[in-house]
Amino acid sequence: MVIIEDERDVARLLEFNLQQAGFDVHVTGTGGEGLAAIRSKLPDVVVLDLMLPDQSGYEVCKALRADPATADTGVLMLTARGESEDRILGLEVGADDYVVKPFVVREVVLRVTALANRLAERRARPTASDASGVLKVGPIELDPVTHDVRIQGAPTQLRPLEYKLLQLLVSDPGRVFSREELLEQVWEMRGDINTRTVDVHVRRLRVSLGPAADVIETVHGFGYRAKREG
Repeated sequence: MVIIEDERDVARLLEFNLQQAGFDVHVTGTGGEGLAAIRSKLPDVVVLDLMLPDQSGYEVCKALRADPATADTGVLMLTARGESEDRILGLEVGADDYVVKPFVVREVVLRVTALANRLAERRARPTASDASGVLKVGPIELDPVTHDVRIQGAPTQLRPLEYKLLQLLVSDPGRVFSREELLEQVWEMRGDINTRTVDVHVRRLRVSLGPAADVIETVHGFGYRAKREG
């Protein structure tokens, strides 16, 4: 994994604890160095500081998502900026998780471990399960146990947030979920905050679903729902 953090004390603290947790850790202090290290090592997870001396963590995350070689890399954004708008922007540019400084090191280690495990399980998954409990809406089949998704019978890879969003919508076809409900249940964000991040991720989910994109319907003025059969 790669840590991109310009505060040396914070970087050393994270490096030590993540190494103790079994990770092979490479530390960089700028966005440029971090991107070079990521493209060289292709890590599973990146811990990314938002405020870097040469460019913002947002820009680094956008660059990772735009490159097919690194688009699937897990990104945990680490920052002293804890306002809702900053968290939303971090998620919008493709971060998988977001931790605010000052942080509990153990929490960061657990979040990185969970993110690495989710990505490893998804990559190692051979085929979707045919066991009972598979959710089926139109051409979409989603297995809540294995997290496999198939569209018209073909395996489809989704990012963790895309999967959570799809699972919630198809778990109750026809039910309209407000943007506030989706933020609370998928992103675990509450309060009076801008909900545009939901619209951004729904657009991305539809792109990922390809021919099944129309299963996710917009209910203008209310929110989103999965199309009910019939």
